[in-house]
Amino acid sequence: MQQTKLAEESSVLQAAGTALSRGLNVRHIRFMALGSAIGTGLFYGSASAIQKAGPAVLLAYIIGGAAVFMVMRALGEMAVRHPVSGSFGQYASKYLGPFAGFVTGWTYVFEMAIVAIADVTAFSIYMGFWFPQVDRWIWVLAIILFLGAMNLLSVKVFGELEFWFSLIKVVAIIAMIVGGAAIVVFGFQTGDGGGVAPGLGNLVNHGGLFPNGFEGLLASFAVVMFAFGGIETIGITAGEAADPKKVIPQAVNTVPVRVLLFYVLTLGVLMSIFPWNEIGSSGSPFVQIFDGLGIPAAPHILNAVVITAALSAINSDIFGAGRILFGLAQQGHAPKSFGKVSRHGVPWMTVVMMGCILLVGVVLNAVIPEDVFVLIASIATFATVWVWVMILASHVAMKREIKLKGLPASEFGSPLWPTASILTMAFMAMVIVILGVFEDTRVALYVGGTWLVLLFVAYKLWVRGGGLRRAELVDETA
Repeated sequence: MQQTKLAEESSVLQAAGTALSRGLNVRHIRFMALGSAIGTGLFYGSASAIQKAGPAVLLAYIIGGAAVFMVMRALGEMAVRHPVSGSFGQYASKYLGPFAGFVTGWTYVFEMAIVAIADVTAFSIYMGFWFPQVDRWIWVLAIILFLGAMNLLSVKVFGELEFWFSLIKVVAIIAMIVGGAAIVVFGFQTGDGGGVAPGLGNLVNHGGLFPNGFEGLLASFAVVMFAFGGIETIGITAGEAADPKKVIPQAVNTVPVRVLLFYVLTLGVLMSIFPWNEIGSSGSPFVQIFDGLGIPAAPHILNAVVITAALSAINSDIFGAGRILFGLAQQGHAPKSFGKVSRHGVPWMTVVMMGCILLVGVVLNAVIPEDVFVLIASIATFATVWVWVMILASHVAMKREIKLKGLPASEFGSPLWPTASILTMAFMAMVIVILGVFEDTRVALYVGGTWLVLLFVAYKLWVRGGGLRRAELVDETA
């Protein structure tokens, strides 16, 4: 009876123009999640992580990847049980309380807005490599209008765009791994005409695996976790997946392992070719691989790849922030206009808002120095890890409710429960502490703390009525 009532309510919502279209298949979702964690953090941020930890950075990516996988399994279990577009924002509201949902949702939007501004600026810089005579703001405006229009068409168009963007990135990384392995195995000339010969010995011959000690390993986690940020977007796709019970588990189970392999294999090959202390000292580390193969067009090839990576990132930023805002509007935690959808089933107001935020970023970029991106990365890391902690906390609360109420067991349960979840939460807390320990990332805690205080004030001042109640989600467990 209850299920029939809920189905009728769902039909009414769709008729009223407040339901999202389910147009994403497993191919879209798998590559969206894969591509969301392969971008600036790998192509450029990896050099910073290597300089902090040396070859030990491989261990940092393995540990960080394992923690992210547990977050994804927790999110996957909740997404299969409650496939809603508001995702972890609504899960926090249901299981931790409305204020937790409000903070989680808006912190994710904050994260996506910051990262999107950085990605748009990066895109304009990349285009300037080929067209230096064209003003940067023209490229920024053009890409905002193009991707905004694509996101307004339909979720299937978005999914196709993200599939091809991600595919190009994945193929490029595989080419780097294969090319780098060829340099190591066959001893191809590494472009500089001399220097250290390529080989696995480079991983230990320049100060050992831990050249900067255990402290260097800890310092690298701030950059490492930033690199994995965005993979939680897969949970947001549940509300628009054609068959969430099938596609979400498939995507969750395959993507984290692939991302881990891409990072560890790529950087392992890179540090086998070049001593870790030379990586990033003369441009992008990946240009060095192409140069080592004797490819004269290496900078142009890489530029095409990073442009694709930037497009993919901006595309995902607009999608993710928009869908979370849609969920917040449904809960009474955002203006009602964000809950309206177009005839294609797209929340158009959220797309427009993200476009406006990016336009503000264009203006800010004109007066902010280049080193602002270190700050942006740190703040984004804080926001990302905070969202992950809330996902884990919501999952713990859900498991407790399942046990207390004798609800059906989850169809996609999280492994090694509860030990793995407790260890992962402890690790995430450690990452936040690390941000405060090191001077170059400490400002992220100040900004993050201020943001949380502002959210508390906003919640007390403006949230009323239904926004003060826990989210009511349909349990679709068979």
